[in-house]
Amino acid sequence: MPHDHGHAHNHIGSGDNQRRVLIAAVLTLFFMTVEVIGGLISGSLALLADAAHMLTDSGALMLAWLGYQLAKRPADAKRSFGWGRFRVLAAFVNGVTLIGLAIWIVLEAIARLLSPPAVIGELVLGVAIVGLIVNLIAFFILHRGQSSDLNMQGAVWHVAGDLFGSLAAILSAIIILNTGWMAVDPFLSVLVAVIVAVGGISLVRKTGQILLEGVPHDISLPEIKADIEAFFTAIVKADHIHAWSIDETRLMLTLDIVIKPGSDAERLRIDVKNRLKDRFDADHVTIEIIQMATPADSIKTASASV
Repeated sequence: MPHDHGHAHNHIGSGDNQRRVLIAAVLTLFFMTVEVIGGLISGSLALLADAAHMLTDSGALMLAWLGYQLAKRPADAKRSFGWGRFRVLAAFVNGVTLIGLAIWIVLEAIARLLSPPAVIGELVLGVAIVGLIVNLIAFFILHRGQSSDLNMQGAVWHVAGDLFGSLAAILSAIIILNTGWMAVDPFLSVLVAVIVAVGGISLVRKTGQILLEGVPHDISLPEIKADIEAFFTAIVKADHIHAWSIDETRLMLTLDIVIKPGSDAERLRIDVKNRLKDRFDADHVTIEIIQMATPADSIKTASASV
């Protein structure tokens, strides 16, 4: 039975997104160095936590860039669907990194709460304001990219975490300068950690579903079955439907269809494929057709077995 494989792959992760990620990575790496110096001199955990976040972010952004770079490679004998899923893998790693970073910040904050160090508020405020400007620029650059791209989402979440970290450092410095309450620094760091963890968990859930080849969140197998059986009068039943995705845009489907006796199997196969492409944006469809036997064939089979 012939199978049909659609090849009109919709690759997001364009050169535009790749350039945006690279610019953000350079900005992040540059300011991370400034924050490390400022955090060590001032004794601020908020600055050091944000610097650590920016260190992982610069690596995460470069990983995202690498994901785009590898996704450009064509399919080959070993990777028949190409390298597109590497972008998803990069996004997954970035999500795990965000969660790990959040845990580190919380643990460090607990240690600081037990023994709050003195913090130089003026230095923290100055460095944090510059950091806020840098992070706003990076966030603006990334936010204008393709929002449905999970690799881009991972990059945006990392920079958003830096943005919140800078805001927390500014607020921490203002409170310390006005009240002398040193414990506010680790308290606000925990708040940043929670925000970072939320983004990381969301990213891991989305990318994990793709890597485990689960049914995409916006696809309903019962809906596909009902649509095909209702739309095509020649189809008796659609069965054994499986759906997964190579990346966030390339939906893959396999299914069996049982058709009425005398139906044009090849025509139906093409029509079902087109319907799945138009209705569900299925990128790659494999169909197994089972044609019901005619009553005459059933009689012949029964006679032959006697």
